[in-house]
Amino acid sequence: MASDQDYVIKVKNATVRFNMASEKIDNLKEYFVKLMKRQLMFQEFLALKDVSFEVKRGEAWGLVGTNGSGKSTLLKLICGILKPYKGSVTIRGSIAPLIELGAGFDGELTARENIYLNGAVLGYSKEFMNEHFDEIVDFAELHDFMDMPIKNYSSGMSARLGFAIATIVRPEILIVDEVLAVGDVAFQDKCQVRMREMLAGGTTLLFVSHDTKTVKKLCDHAIWINKGEVMMKGSSQEVCEAYLRSFE
Repeated sequence: MASDQDYVIKVKNATVRFNMASEKIDNLKEYFVKLMKRQLMFQEFLALKDVSFEVKRGEAWGLVGTNGSGKSTLLKLICGILKPYKGSVTIRGSIAPLIELGAGFDGELTARENIYLNGAVLGYSKEFMNEHFDEIVDFAELHDFMDMPIKNYSSGMSARLGFAIATIVRPEILIVDEVLAVGDVAFQDKCQVRMREMLAGGTTLLFVSHDTKTVKKLCDHAIWINKGEVMMKGSSQEVCEAYLRSFE
């Protein structure tokens, strides 16, 4: 029987609530006037409803579901970006979140400058980034574009650089959300090889993708979320097949 120490992620009855304005407001002034007079009406929206699952160290979990089903909300909950309205989230280990690759980049700075900026955000020293700079550039295959401002990068180029920076060390928990879909096929394969190497080294993986073939190839477990609710969790093969059958 697994002990609590075997689990690196425990999500228990997690509910995430958002408030949406339920009336049409034409301008910012009207919004603040109604807010001050307590006349602003909100409609409650539950992005996640009583979600529970547990991930053991070294496991790879795929998250499947249609757009707007709550997958990214669940990842943000696990990363600590969002807090649960109800329930609890317990994390044991360091997290490298690849939820929005390039979100930590400054568009006005060059790629070279952004490597050091992103490294600092992840807690790495300048000396550490100096040591790994060539490795990052080699993996991203962007040698000729290091002195170009990031704002001139395509989404695929930003994704390459973000993935290369985030995976220069082996995190205990790696979270990847659809970010590799913008890269070309050869680079996606390269990223999958690196993720498999990390898994072999004991990294725990949470992977969101609409590509169920990749989920089945990379992950041993999966969870299917629909409209904020867990429809099924178990082996990636069984969950992906059930998810695909729902479209028939």
